[in-house]
Order: sequence, then structure tokens, then C-alpha cells
Amino acid sequence: MRSDITKLGPERAPHRSLYYATGIVKKESDFAKPFIAVVNSYVDVVPGHVHLQKYGKIVKDLVRKSGGIPFEFNTIGVDDGIAMGHSGMKYSLPSRELIADSIETMVEAHKFDAMICIGNCDKIVPGMIMAILRVNIPAVYVSGGPMKAGKLGKKTLDLINMFEGVGAYANKKITLSQLKKLERVACPGCGSCAGLFTANSMNCLVEALGLAVPYNGTALAGTKEREEVIANAVDALFRMIKTDTKPRDLITKKSIDNAFALDMAMGGSTNTVLHTLAIAKEAEVDYDLKRINDIAKKVPCICKVSPSRPDVHMEDVHKAGGVSAIINEVSKSGVFDLSQKTITGRTLGQNVKYAKIKDKDIIRPIENAYSKVGGLKILFGNLAKQGAVIKTAGVEKDVWKFSGKAICFDSEEEAMKAIMNQAVRAGHVVVIRYEGPKGGPGMKEMLSPTSAIIGCGLGKSVALITDGRFSGGTRGIAVGHISPEAAEGGMIALLINGDKITIDIERGIIDVDLTDDEIKKRSERFRNRRYNQWLNVENEYSLKNFPKRSWLRRYAKLVTNASKGGVLDS
Repeated sequence: MRSDITKLGPERAPHRSLYYATGIVKKESDFAKPFIAVVNSYVDVVPGHVHLQKYGKIVKDLVRKSGGIPFEFNTIGVDDGIAMGHSGMKYSLPSRELIADSIETMVEAHKFDAMICIGNCDKIVPGMIMAILRVNIPAVYVSGGPMKAGKLGKKTLDLINMFEGVGAYANKKITLSQLKKLERVACPGCGSCAGLFTANSMNCLVEALGLAVPYNGTALAGTKEREEVIANAVDALFRMIKTDTKPRDLITKKSIDNAFALDMAMGGSTNTVLHTLAIAKEAEVDYDLKRINDIAKKVPCICKVSPSRPDVHMEDVHKAGGVSAIINEVSKSGVFDLSQKTITGRTLGQNVKYAKIKDKDIIRPIENAYSKVGGLKILFGNLAKQGAVIKTAGVEKDVWKFSGKAICFDSEEEAMKAIMNQAVRAGHVVVIRYEGPKGGPGMKEMLSPTSAIIGCGLGKSVALITDGRFSGGTRGIAVGHISPEAAEGGMIALLINGDKITIDIERGIIDVDLTDDEIKKRSERFRNRRYNQWLNVENEYSLKNFPKRSWLRRYAKLVTNASKGGVLDS
């Protein structure tokens, strides 16, 4: 066992003394057992994590019963909803790297034999998976489960109703009293937000990757079913220990294809592209963005969940058969590689073999799919030579080709102010730049402006493009991850008000109507003014409230753009 280096032999007597001092190791025979890291992301400020302390105790009890010694430690966790719309969001994506680094630090410093990661929301899930692959010891991931949908009369609600409600209030479509009534019921309790936003998208994708047990993505928080998922995860971990199965034995180009195929079938968050590319890098799998479009052409979209279908939430998907039923159904079209191994000791095909659709309104048979192609697409063009991402499942078919005039903003704050003041009108393409991984820094989610556009009734008449990213709750004509980003001198930095921009989802194109000569002239005139200011001078957008020695300055120097997963270039 790896941990033997810390506990066996006369020279390790001091180490054993310290283990006894923890009270976790109680007798000499305990040193012969595997030492298991229980990596918990419990924090009070995140509803998706506030209940994980309880689940950590359940995991530790199960580890002891299975013959291991559990050692629990915690990671940080940023609540994207609370960090949204202000400078706090700059810390969200970068926290993914801190989480992966901190887990690596704890596991390698103490030479644990295996680990189980308990996560749920946003950047915590991919941060944990990145660490699992980096240290490559027997490891499983288990989530805390989705939140129940809120209720107002017969209408089901979630967090997106709140963000869109802000736009509706600004446009005088609802009163302040109605907005306050919504905020009390939209998020009724613990769990990751009820729709197919980034957290639940990733919790589902981990099933397809093979690093989580079935129903990890859909069994609700606080239920007996969620505790069964946890118990199954611990069983899987000890099976991995017994067979010496490592995470990198499971993650291949084909298993990553499976994850994206599931994403396409469900129309998940665009952030899954960013995170799965980062996961592929940790697994040392070279994965080309263009491969995603090849998958999308073959995968029917058979399930739509809020925000793409506002009346459907994760609890409905679970009752309808969960991820296993979706994979089993879509596999009829031959797009899943069901031979890929998983933590259960069975193949993906064996995991889902008996799963059936229980509600054909929630999970449709492939012959009645919402569309014959998947719910995400990578766009390329002179505006995004290295690619950009759009959630096609959240865009109505009659606006899959959209042309409009650019209205440019150098920050989310500027854009949000203009939207709320009704300066953004039908026919505009809202350009938000200098919000990429490097230029933001940190690549803020843009749920506030996209939701405000929807709330103002402009969802089909206004597009938004950015080198930043979107919440999984975003819907409408919203193109993110534009690469190269503005801080690198990408084309998005050269746009001016009035430029004609065309987004053609069917053809996979995003272009600005400029000649090569005009682009060359603008590029020669371009000075990376705002990014240089960010590095050297506090300005009203980026560093007004930041310490001059903020670690985000280091992050900005090392981070890659979204086409490479927004990872740190080491």
C-alpha cells in the first residue's frame, strides 16, 4: 500500500504516534488497513454543499465497515449564484485549479491509498475529477444530489426564474413584490440547483465517463436514493482497491466521447466543454474541439431540462429513468462506446443495460427526438479561429441563423448596465469582451446579462457573444468561449459598434463582415489597453476592489484560453 511509507518500520514510529493522536487510528492492526482520503467540499455558503457534512459521516462509516481507515479533509467551494454579477465571479473558474491543487497536495503529502471525492456544484466537480486523474490512485466521485424544484402554485421554479425575474422587473413586467415572492420559493432547500445547469451537467457526465455510479447525477439530495448512491460508490471504491484499478485506466478518448454524447443528448451546459477539455488534459488524452461537432451530428437530443425546457427539472429526469435510460436509448443509434470500463467493475453497457424510459414526455425515444443533432455546437470563423461554443438546445430553431449589429462592451458590468437601461435593442449583437480566462481574469459566467435579455423579452431578437462563459442556466442566442480571447488580441478585441456579425448554427459559423485588409488595419492599430491596465493599474472594471497582490494576477499570466480548457500552462 502507498500509505506504508508513512506508517511501517521502526523509523516511522513518530509518524504512527501522530496517527494515534488523531484518534482515527486506534490500534496497531489499523496500520494494516488501506488509508482512504474522504475529500469533502462541505461549506455553509453553498446550498449544493451545505448537507455534505452529513454525507461525509456516512461515507466514513461505510469505509470503516468495508475495512478501511477514513481521513476526511475539505476543499473550498464558490457558489456561482452568489458570486454572479460582481467581481467575486472572477474567482470561480480559478477555484477549480485551487481545488485540484489542494487535493493533490493532501493526497501526495500523506500518501493515501485511495480516495472518494464528495462534491456537487460548478467548479468543484471538475476540480475533483482533475485531481483524481492527476494523482491516479483508486478513486471515485459521488455528488450530493440535485435540489428539488421550487413551487409557486402549479408552476415549478428554479434559480433561473430569479435571474430572468430581474430583467422582467427592470422591464416593468413584474412588480417588486412579485420578485420578492419568487425569491422565497425558487430554491427550496439543499442540493445543486434544480435544472440542467453546470453542476448537474457535470454530475451526469461523470456517470458517462465511468468515474461515478449510476444515478449519481439525478437522485435528489436528502433522499434514501442518494444514500444508496453513496453506498454504491464506496463499494465501487473498494472494488477498485482490490483490483488495483486506477482512474486513468478508465478515461480514454472514447470515454470522453461518451461524456460529450450524453451532453448532446441532454443539451447540457456549455461549461462542460471547458471542464471536459481540462479533464482530458489531466488524463493525458489529446482531444480536439472539432471532434465534438462530429459527435453532435450523430447524437439525437432526446431530453430537455430547465433552462431549455423550464417545466422539467432533475427530479423529473430521475423519475423518467435517469442518465442510464438516456444512454441506453441513445445507444440504439450506435454513438456510445458501451465497452468502456467504469468504476463499478462493469462496462458502461452493463451499467445501463436494464434501464428503461419511464416517462416518454421527459426522455423521448430517439424516433421522437427534439432534434436529430446534439444540444451543443462548436462554432468557427474569422471571429473565433480557435472555436466558440453555443448551447443549441437553448436556441429556438427559427433563429439558428442570426445577423445583427455589434454593440460592444469591455466588461460584463458595462453590458448589464446598458441592458437594464434598455440601450440594447432588437437586432443587436451584444459583445462582451476582456472577460476570458486571461482578460477577466477568471472567465466570469454571464448569467445576469443573458437572463436580463430574456427577461426583457429580447431572447429571439438579440444575440450575445463573449470570450467569457455562461452559466448552465443560460438560454437564447448566446455564444461563449470565443478564442483567441480579447486579452490575446483576438478578433473580438477589434470589433466596433455597428459591425455586422453573423451566427449560423447549422453551418457552425461565427463571422464578422469585414475584409481581410480592414482586419489587418485594425489589428495593427490594436493595443491591448485594458489588459495592460489590469496588470499594472487599477481600473474601474477589474481591480477597483482587488488587493494589488491578488493571486489572480499570477493566474492571468499562466492561464490558457477556453479552447484549451482554461487550464494553467505549466
